[in-house]
Amino acid sequence: MAQLSDRLQRLAPSATLAMSQKSSEMKAQGIDVINMSVGEPDFNTPDHIKEAAKKAVDDNFSRYSPVPGYPDLRKAIVAKLKNENHLDYTINEILVSNGAKQSVCNTVMALVNPGDEVIIPAPYWVSYPQMVLLAGGTPVFVEAGFEQNFKMTPEQLEAAITPKTRLLILCSPSNPTGSVYSKAELEGLANVIKRHDDLFVLADEIYEHINYVGKHESIAQFPDMKERSIIVNGVSKAYAMTGWRIGYIAAPEWIVKGCNKLQGQYTSGPCSVSQKAAEFAYTASQECVEEMRKAFERRRDLIVKLAKDIPGLEVNVPEGAFYLFPKCSSFFGKSDGEKTINNSTDLAMYLLEKGHVATVGGDAFGDPDCFRMSYATSDENIVEAMRRIKDVLAQLR
Repeated sequence: MAQLSDRLQRLAPSATLAMSQKSSEMKAQGIDVINMSVGEPDFNTPDHIKEAAKKAVDDNFSRYSPVPGYPDLRKAIVAKLKNENHLDYTINEILVSNGAKQSVCNTVMALVNPGDEVIIPAPYWVSYPQMVLLAGGTPVFVEAGFEQNFKMTPEQLEAAITPKTRLLILCSPSNPTGSVYSKAELEGLANVIKRHDDLFVLADEIYEHINYVGKHESIAQFPDMKERSIIVNGVSKAYAMTGWRIGYIAAPEWIVKGCNKLQGQYTSGPCSVSQKAAEFAYTASQECVEEMRKAFERRRDLIVKLAKDIPGLEVNVPEGAFYLFPKCSSFFGKSDGEKTINNSTDLAMYLLEKGHVATVGGDAFGDPDCFRMSYATSDENIVEAMRRIKDVLAQLR
């Protein structure tokens, strides 16, 4: 019988996209579903960025772009890294891709051999372990749960390293938890990494600007760490440009060359018009970024207050991104008479079917005691969603 490749058999489908699709199907049936499953700003792309895209169309930016991206965009990224992060890169150390998701996957495929180990603190973004499996690597999970604010310690990192360890994937601010590593915490991790030859860190900083605790810190800032770091970032979250598909890596030139070789074979350069829009996003006024950050912070305060008011949920205060990751294990084993909740995936399905609120079970993120809600939606939606969640959870005995 015809069969898909072993490579594909190893992969699991994305749980976040599956929940989003299920909620869309219910909406299509006329059910009023509030979708808190997908990590996407609800803002429109700012007008000045859209105008730059229109101009790019009129100026005939309609041909293939260079595989690593237009030099002007890479220059804008170099300037951003210098001005905002105090990091010195050249344009040869920047590679622009079709979204930060491709940037992550490029890096994993370029560095990881079959049998290599990749350390992934759990909870993690659903795609990290799948990308490691795609490369033939072995994901090694380090549990950093609710009690330690979802952050891995240097001691945990040291204990997880073996002679086969090639890469650490670190996301700060974090999806799914909203946790942010402080400068001191990152320095502790950096000191461990530097003790091990040929160990690299992929620093996913896509939520950099959605930060409620001061300025963003990058692990690449410490002595001798720039050579060991691959920074991944992009325009999707900070500028509400998810559909434009522009991400990048900033990394040592030999890694960029490797990713360039890979990208040259399977997508080539990213969308020409999107690149011109992204270039303007980086070089124009950054006021829109701060406006959206303030709105997310207000929503964070609102959802935390409402979630803490729900008996049975344990809630930490996220310091960045736009996710709440409450602990819900007190509901496991409970029933409303029809449905019994055995795990967080059951709970998420129960909230969708009974409360018409789409969330994602924590199993998919490597923490089965929690579930994820995105508060990248209106205040009204947050208030109504939390009311529904409170009502349906109260039916569990």
